[in-house]
Amino acid sequence: MINLKLLNPKSIAVIGASNDTTKPGGTVLRNLLNSQFKGEVYAVNPKEAQVQGVKCYTKVEDLPQTDCAILAIAAKYCPSTVNVLALQKETGGFIILSAGFSEESQEGALLEKEIVDTINSVKGSLIGPNCTGFLNVNYCGAFDAPIPLLHPQGIEFITGSGATAVFIKEYGITNGLTFRSVWAVGNSAQLGIEDVLEHLDDTFDPFTSSKVIMLYMENVKKPQKLLKHSASLIRKGCKIAAIKSGNSSAGSRAASSHTGALATSDVAVDALLRKAGIVRCHNREELTTVCAIFMHPPVKGKNIAIITHAGGPAVMLTDVLSLNGLNVPHIEDAAAEELLTKLFPGSSVSNPIDCLATGTAEQLGTIIDYCNDKFDNIDAMCIIFGSPGLFSNWEVYRVIDEKMKTSKKPIFPILPSIINVKEEIDDFIHNKHRINFPEECVFGNALSKVLNTPAPQPENPQLPAIDLQAIRQVIDECEEGYISLSHIRRLMDAAGIDIKKEVETASVEEAIDYARKNGYPLVMKVVGPVHKSDIGGVVLNIKDEETVRREFNRLIKIKDTYAVEIYKMLFGTELFIGASKEADFGNQVLFGLGGIFIEVLKDVKAVLAPVSKEEAMSLITQLKGYKILQGVRGQEPVNIELFAETVARVSALVTAAPEIVEMDLNPLLGTSTSLTAVDARIRVKK
Repeated sequence: MINLKLLNPKSIAVIGASNDTTKPGGTVLRNLLNSQFKGEVYAVNPKEAQVQGVKCYTKVEDLPQTDCAILAIAAKYCPSTVNVLALQKETGGFIILSAGFSEESQEGALLEKEIVDTINSVKGSLIGPNCTGFLNVNYCGAFDAPIPLLHPQGIEFITGSGATAVFIKEYGITNGLTFRSVWAVGNSAQLGIEDVLEHLDDTFDPFTSSKVIMLYMENVKKPQKLLKHSASLIRKGCKIAAIKSGNSSAGSRAASSHTGALATSDVAVDALLRKAGIVRCHNREELTTVCAIFMHPPVKGKNIAIITHAGGPAVMLTDVLSLNGLNVPHIEDAAAEELLTKLFPGSSVSNPIDCLATGTAEQLGTIIDYCNDKFDNIDAMCIIFGSPGLFSNWEVYRVIDEKMKTSKKPIFPILPSIINVKEEIDDFIHNKHRINFPEECVFGNALSKVLNTPAPQPENPQLPAIDLQAIRQVIDECEEGYISLSHIRRLMDAAGIDIKKEVETASVEEAIDYARKNGYPLVMKVVGPVHKSDIGGVVLNIKDEETVRREFNRLIKIKDTYAVEIYKMLFGTELFIGASKEADFGNQVLFGLGGIFIEVLKDVKAVLAPVSKEEAMSLITQLKGYKILQGVRGQEPVNIELFAETVARVSALVTAAPEIVEMDLNPLLGTSTSLTAVDARIRVKK
């Protein structure tokens, strides 16, 4: 639990306070004094008697009892200062702006640990070090600018980068976003993004808490904690959008299997955010736009009306929405004909609804009323209304504001003329307290992300029944590393996953005996090497005994081969299911089209275990190759439900046996009635 002396202190001391407002110690004191803080403010600076009108103490030992302290002093002085504050002044809240800690050197990391140990000993709370500070509706303890308009129902913004937070705030404030708090956690020495989410979850009040949370993350230190509390908050009615940066090089590592090559850290992050129900964004513009959409009433369907006086932007928005799975439905009925009579000749109501450049505020109000009351196939309205500079838009924006107060359906104002009608837009944002979406395509992409992000998955999904005792017995028997085919078969049987019936042999006579008993065509593969096809270690469609003998003698001589696998040739669509253990994230399950195309097409979905059949089904339908699975040009379709159930069974297996760090079922051959693993590799680490 975060100490209340950090969140709502009665007194705050600025250590390193300055009259120079170009320094953090000067700016943070100025921002604090200009904020809504009503408590006592103290300053500490050995060279001053008064700082910005505040009495200044020579050293922290001279301070009265102080709830919260903001430190803007050299890193080397911070541990002793924190010690005095925590142990002598009953300080419970700490904001350390200073740099020079774990981000810089091992010596700095030791200073940081000493500080955290002291603060933990008094159950205090720390923001930083190496941060721009913290602000909420009670006070401003940050040195950066701009200071956003704070509102009890504004956005909770948690960021790992203070500098990035500045640019995010600037863009958001410009378009009308309000904030409730900004947590710039810096090095996250004690409180990180996940800990703040835990606090927001534990203290959530449906009547008073903010319903919108914005995250900027450069790493995910506690993924399971992030998943637990963000999903819980969303189930309680919150909406969360996040940037996780640094994804381009996150997963570059040598891999010994298809799954390892695909299962990068960023894939795990993506799976984590999707499982939690968080809308993932990739830039500041997208993040602030998604959060701005969150600040409006929720859209309850995917049918959007576009209302405009300018055709081009409406067409571009229509394209963006349509390409992202949303609908701009055609409007044609008696009500549409009636609406057309109330507009100027040449107007169109088919959707987009175009009232022409000469359209009036009164006509706009009428269109909104029809969308609300007479067009049942509309779930939300986007109003694109700018100006060519010939006239003002005061009355138009007044009508939009008034209609937004009473509309039964969400209205999103897209006001692009940020120069021609700057005064009107400023009034719309600052006096009417509305949000503007200045660019229609940015808005369209953001709305699509919001509506296409699934709800959080159940915390404890229902998994298929598997033989836990048999699985544990196999895992206990296995040595570390890639396990034998016999162990793989036992695990597959215990998990209820069908696997081909093969023989593994080092004897050519045993291979021939198998062929005589089971018939043709057959497949033979080397046992030992990883990428069998690359080294000529796979032979298909063997139809006679002579070929069995010849190919066995060739295969057994391939480097690292200790046996040859032989089995009846199977047919079907090639699929893939794998699992990979990612540090701190746990196991993720990956699935999609299989065979040699997996690394070429990369048409793969990843999801964190545990995975229910329902969750797997929803992701399978999103595969680019989904139509192939459904059957095209006479090809037999794959049993999609069986595919989804097998994904869930792999999830149940790796959940029961977390020692499985890598697993490949590739290919799986799928038909309308069966799904059989042809090749399987499992690596165990104990």
